[in-house]
Amino acid sequence: MDSKKRSSTEAEGSKERGLVHVWQAGSNSVAPERLPGWGGKAVLQAALGVKHGVLLTEVSPRLLRKAARVKTRTVVLTPTYSGEADALLPSLRTEVWTWGKGKEGQLGHGDVLPRLQPLCVKCLDGKEVIYLEAGGYHSLALTAKSQVYSWGSNTFGQLGHYDFPTTVPRLAKVNSENGVWSVAAGQYYSLFLVDTEDFQPGLYYSGRQDPAEGDNLPENHSGTKTPVLLSCSKLGYISRVTAGKDRYLALVDKNVMGYIASLHELATTERRFYSKLSDIKSQILRPLLSLENLGTASTVQLLQEVASRFSKLCYLIGQHGASLSNFLHGIKEARSLVILKHASLFLDSYTEYCTSITNFLVMGGFQLLAKPAIDFLNKNQELLQDLSEVNDENTQLMEILNTLFFLPIRRLHNYAKVLLKLATCFEVTSPDYQKLQDSSSCYESLALHLGRRRKEAEYTLGFWKTFPGKMTDSLRKPERRLLCESSNRALSLQHAGRFSVNWFILFNDALVHAQFSTHHVFPLATLWAEPLSEEAGGVNGLKITTPEEQFTLVSSTPQEKTKWLRAISQAVDQALRGTSDLPPYGSGSGIQRQEPPISRSAKYTFYKDPRLKDATYDGRWLSGKPHGRGVLKWPDGKMYSGLFRNGLEDGYGEYRIPNKALNKEDHYVGHWKEGKMCGQGVYSYASGEVFEGCFQDNMRHGHGLLRSGKLTSSSPSMFIGQWVMDKKAGYGVFDDITRGEKYMGMWQDDVCQGNGVVVTQFGLYYEGNFHLNKMMGNGVLLSEDDTIYEGEFSDDWTLSGKGTLTMPNGDYIEGYFSGEWGSGIKITGTYFKPSLYESDKDRPKVFRKLGNLAVSADEKWKAVFDECWHQLGCENPGQGEVWKAWDNIAVALTTSRRQHRDSPETLSRSQTQTLESLEFIPQHVGAFSVEKYDDIKKYLIKACDTPLHPLGRLVETLVAVYRMTYVGVGANRRLLQEAVKEIKSYLKRIFQLVRFLFPELPEEGSTIPLSAPLPTERKSFCTGKSDSRSESPEPGYVVTSSGLLLPVLLPRLYPPLFMLYALDNDREEDIYWECVLRLNKQPDIALLGFLGVQRKFWPATLSILGESKKVLPTTKDACFASAVECLQQISTTFTPSDKLKVIQQTFEEISQSVLASLQEDFLWSMDDLFPVFLYVVLRARIRNLGSEVHLIEDLMDPYLQHGEQGIMFTTLKACYYQIQREKLN
Repeated sequence: MDSKKRSSTEAEGSKERGLVHVWQAGSNSVAPERLPGWGGKAVLQAALGVKHGVLLTEVSPRLLRKAARVKTRTVVLTPTYSGEADALLPSLRTEVWTWGKGKEGQLGHGDVLPRLQPLCVKCLDGKEVIYLEAGGYHSLALTAKSQVYSWGSNTFGQLGHYDFPTTVPRLAKVNSENGVWSVAAGQYYSLFLVDTEDFQPGLYYSGRQDPAEGDNLPENHSGTKTPVLLSCSKLGYISRVTAGKDRYLALVDKNVMGYIASLHELATTERRFYSKLSDIKSQILRPLLSLENLGTASTVQLLQEVASRFSKLCYLIGQHGASLSNFLHGIKEARSLVILKHASLFLDSYTEYCTSITNFLVMGGFQLLAKPAIDFLNKNQELLQDLSEVNDENTQLMEILNTLFFLPIRRLHNYAKVLLKLATCFEVTSPDYQKLQDSSSCYESLALHLGRRRKEAEYTLGFWKTFPGKMTDSLRKPERRLLCESSNRALSLQHAGRFSVNWFILFNDALVHAQFSTHHVFPLATLWAEPLSEEAGGVNGLKITTPEEQFTLVSSTPQEKTKWLRAISQAVDQALRGTSDLPPYGSGSGIQRQEPPISRSAKYTFYKDPRLKDATYDGRWLSGKPHGRGVLKWPDGKMYSGLFRNGLEDGYGEYRIPNKALNKEDHYVGHWKEGKMCGQGVYSYASGEVFEGCFQDNMRHGHGLLRSGKLTSSSPSMFIGQWVMDKKAGYGVFDDITRGEKYMGMWQDDVCQGNGVVVTQFGLYYEGNFHLNKMMGNGVLLSEDDTIYEGEFSDDWTLSGKGTLTMPNGDYIEGYFSGEWGSGIKITGTYFKPSLYESDKDRPKVFRKLGNLAVSADEKWKAVFDECWHQLGCENPGQGEVWKAWDNIAVALTTSRRQHRDSPETLSRSQTQTLESLEFIPQHVGAFSVEKYDDIKKYLIKACDTPLHPLGRLVETLVAVYRMTYVGVGANRRLLQEAVKEIKSYLKRIFQLVRFLFPELPEEGSTIPLSAPLPTERKSFCTGKSDSRSESPEPGYVVTSSGLLLPVLLPRLYPPLFMLYALDNDREEDIYWECVLRLNKQPDIALLGFLGVQRKFWPATLSILGESKKVLPTTKDACFASAVECLQQISTTFTPSDKLKVIQQTFEEISQSVLASLQEDFLWSMDDLFPVFLYVVLRARIRNLGSEVHLIEDLMDPYLQHGEQGIMFTTLKACYYQIQREKLN
């Protein structure tokens, strides 16, 4: 470093990484070097003297947190990191670091030793240094309290004082009355910008002075003893001074329309305000907090809260003062002022402080302080009067203290005044004017609002002084304010006793009804007040409604009634808003509503209602009752979350009940009505059982599924069926998984009672009568090997009484039987060996009897259909209004969509589109047509595709019960006819529902008139006569339940149904399949010849991939390939009508192939056609053809049997039986 040139070295601070680089100036190559031993701290400012340097850094947050952990009451006076404010404003938590030569003491460490690395000047910690200057051999530090610390060389008085030693920082004595807000340091002098009374800065000089003219000793320089006010201060509003070696520069602003003067006024008053707040904090608050025996813990806590908020506000003001000093150095745009751009910082801090001090006041804090703090206050009376600006010597100490603590609120008026002054410097139409005007109004509004809050607090304090002591202790709260009370007997309780005393007190959070020694508190958030009309006999009456009480208040005069109604309404409204603070901007939004809302959200704990005692409700209310969505919690852990209506659980909700014995909980999710479980729901019991179904009055009632245990538990089982008053009653299916048995029959009082069927996993089949869960009475029992017992039973699988036992070969025994099936049976009877002819004649009779003792198909699942009718608004099937049914459907869809919108599971796009399309009801005007029939069909397909639609829910439930019945143990070949009857019953009953919804739909078997003429007559497939539609109408022209509903229903029921067909036809299909495999070993020509197909129908050539190839004797699987491929599609279709279309298409493909080879028109005869079709069936290799044939036969529309498709189906059936009888030579 060059010691002769001050400007020879430059310093640069990097705030991002805390690095400082120093380099030599004046040489050809400038190579910055890192300052040794430095880094990791945020550098706010750096300055260099001739032989030393100074750094201003921010104290690390880690050190601040460590300091805050000190357990002392005064810790509340050290504000913690405040986030937004610290990010926007200069930090006051700073440290000063110095390095270099220290011969003149310019490093400030109390010695004259040099420092090669920066060292912290400890005596400046906590002094809130905001700016540093380095002179030639001295240093200056400016603090947020407008004080200057100086140290180093004082040869010419440049330190501004003559205190020794000068090797440590000491206060410069610039001006005893006003503070310094800017400094500059030359080689041997210092400059100080000082606040003055008229807010125009004064410039003070301290340091070397040149000799007067004529002095012959130029080297004899003298210095100032104290800082001197320079005449250049008269230049105007100086905003900045800069010092060189022997010269200094002052920047002066022109005061146009008082704009600059107003800015200086704002900055000067803010700095002075901070100095005053700092004095109050250090000289009053800190000593008060350190006193012993300050009172109760709550009093100390409130005082600490006041001190903490005061300290936070004080720190913000200090930051703002420093920010304004920086602002005056810059371009001075009004819109950049922090109190404009970030007004909420100031508004919130002042509001928080006012809240804490008024809370302290309400709780009698100043009175409680009187005794422990009296000595301290007496000793410092003058100081208190000076700080609080109270001139009257007769004022009590507590009043002075009160005034002192409310002093900060006055500052808001000053903000408003100065901002208004600034606004007048702009055009009225300019945005700056509007912004300043709005901000001024906002600060003034808050000042007035906080003034009102002080009066409210004082009014409340006066009330507590007169209120009975015991009640005061229980009702007095820091944030509670008195609004009005009825001690003047202006308000009384209607129908009160003659000698009763009723005192009503309205607070900002509750209405209190006090009587002699008791009182009750009504929270305002759940209080409704309305005036009684004159008709009600209450001219001056007010009706008060709370969740558990309702009473009428009578006022002495109409004016009192109006006053109380207005006061209660405003208080309720304010309590619901949750705050009494004005919004930061826009006074319009602070206008209160005339009346608080009838419907609102609030929290309440019940104390009286037996059912809800001590339970807490949080949610929506309507006129004193829970109404809407809410959560209700009981102390014992019970909880309901969902919808309420008129105070009761009503709608969709979730309910949890803890089970302490099992350490689990019962859990219900579903619908409620009038406080009880009612409608669809799922109840998961703590025991592990789960019930899904209908409820009524908290009981299982209607259709439902009960799962008991898991597969690993002792008694896993499933029941699906009808419930009445929490018990199984009506038709139901019980699957006992452990025993491998399934019961399908009637129930009563939770036991099997009436007709029923039982199948077991070992192939046993029983149908007959049940009594008290046992097989008792007449019944039929079949074993897997077709052994049949018809007769009387006394217990499960126990024969007892008269009966007939038939062997698989037709032999039978008639007589009396006793014993358990499979364990040896005693027989007293006659053995019959029927003749061969009798056997063939009698055997089918036994199987024809099956089903007679089972529950008829129409009696099954009545509860499911009844529930659907009820959803449509019908008490009994078919009895109700159609328009009402459609309304109910619309409500069900809308409600379900709303529930799905609130649930975590979102609907897919296709589901949403389906729901939207279902909102349009098919309208039919005029004669019914095929187009309208198709519209209904499309609507039903969409309706059954979503469980949110009543019909969709019905279909979904029927599919569930059908699978539950016929899957697993229920996949028993004996149940096939029951399964078919059940589907036919579904079709009949759903068709009744559809005809109710669409009354214009013709009844079963009706023919729909054609809207367009028939196409030209085409010839019948087999005969030459024209095809008559009346003889063989197409599907869609004749209305049938199967044609309309099987496309919707059968695909869902197909797997269990087809499995039953496969089991029932297992034996004959094995024979058929063996023949198919054997016959398919032959080439095409040989097989055609074997089957007796006429040679003219044999294809001579085949077209394969566009090439014509000759049919050779070895050719295989090539002839009639298109027909074979077409017939194979029968296994991919579900409904009989679709399967019949496949058969028809196969016949047409055969005709096309023959036409191509014959090259002439011809007519089929059945003798010619049958062998060809037999060939196609063999080559199609359909594994379960017998099942396909029987399914079509059982479920096809009756009107098709005698038409063309019926003939074709009969041909296929004949082929199936013919194949089983074919013998290959």
